[in-house]
Amino acid sequence: MIAVVSMFPAVPSIIDHFHDDPTASWKVPWMVTAPGLAIAVTAPFAGALIDRFGRRALVVWSTLLYAMAGTAPFFLTSLNAMFLSRIALGVAEAAILTTVNTLIADYWDEQGRRHWLSIQGMVGPFLGSALILGSGYLTGMRWNGVFLIYLAAFPIFLAMLAFVFEPNIDAPRAAAEQGPHDRPAFPVRKIGRIGLVTLFCSAIYYVYAVNGGLAFREVGVASSDELGRITFLPSLMVSVGAGIFWLAGKRRSEVAFVLLLGLVGTGLCVIGFAPDWKWMSAGVMIQQTGAGMMILALVAWAQRELPAQHRGRGMGVWTGCFFLGQFLSPPAVTLVQRAIGSMQGTFVAAGIMALAGMLIALGSLLLRGKSTKRAVVAT
Repeated sequence: MIAVVSMFPAVPSIIDHFHDDPTASWKVPWMVTAPGLAIAVTAPFAGALIDRFGRRALVVWSTLLYAMAGTAPFFLTSLNAMFLSRIALGVAEAAILTTVNTLIADYWDEQGRRHWLSIQGMVGPFLGSALILGSGYLTGMRWNGVFLIYLAAFPIFLAMLAFVFEPNIDAPRAAAEQGPHDRPAFPVRKIGRIGLVTLFCSAIYYVYAVNGGLAFREVGVASSDELGRITFLPSLMVSVGAGIFWLAGKRRSEVAFVLLLGLVGTGLCVIGFAPDWKWMSAGVMIQQTGAGMMILALVAWAQRELPAQHRGRGMGVWTGCFFLGQFLSPPAVTLVQRAIGSMQGTFVAAGIMALAGMLIALGSLLLRGKSTKRAVVAT
């Protein structure tokens, strides 16, 4: 969250500081998304490492690298060096995200995973608000002061060093003890399906996150202050979505996907057809409720489906596909906007795609229900 959210208030100040550099106008905005691209490329390799060598060492030392790479731009004077430090930050983040999501699956059963994922989903929006306030304050103190936010990673590193442990399900040891015929085969189709669904959902997820302000501009909301006031309360519906995910309990994953894609798709369509900011705010409330469920449902589904011996590589693919969706969503939206002619029309197109995904999930749910009934009858 820090890598993207904290940078937005600082981008203009950093561009102003490097006003003599003609590349600053595009290089500084790229610094916001560069970690995401690095994550998309390196996360699958991180997953392979933790399956082979274990979880603890990689997550602990990657957190130290994250802290060092994150704070480095505060001490650097070269724009190119700052950009490279953001790439290093993404590499560290790829290892952290992949390992943490794997450890959640290793440490707890399905009920425990849902518990902790729901807490993440409910607390996340409030941390995001705090990050925006903190980054704005630090940027006001100094043009690159925002990078001091990454100092928070140093005490987290110390806490990980003290408390994170290798899980009881030791995938490397289990693989060594099992014979070649005992170890489950690498689930190519299953991981491929997880990756494709994650890529699709991520691209849909970032349509509003990146372009919501442009949609509001088309109904007359041009002021950043006014936009912040209008969207503050609707954005808190992310926590409501996390609560719905928790209440869904042990129901099949398809149930969660039907709900979240229905909410996101409906919300995007309402935003697209909204005649004024009031209707658009209502659409944001619906969309954000679904968005609050989306990441949690994707992670929980992947954790449930992946065998322990291949869980690291599977979560690496999941992480890579999610951030690849983040990277591809903005240019895809731009292409659709140019073809349609308006951002609201683009939101409608994205909403229709989400609703189509909902119908596919609903069809899968119905087919599995029929298969279960046949199995019971046969028994």
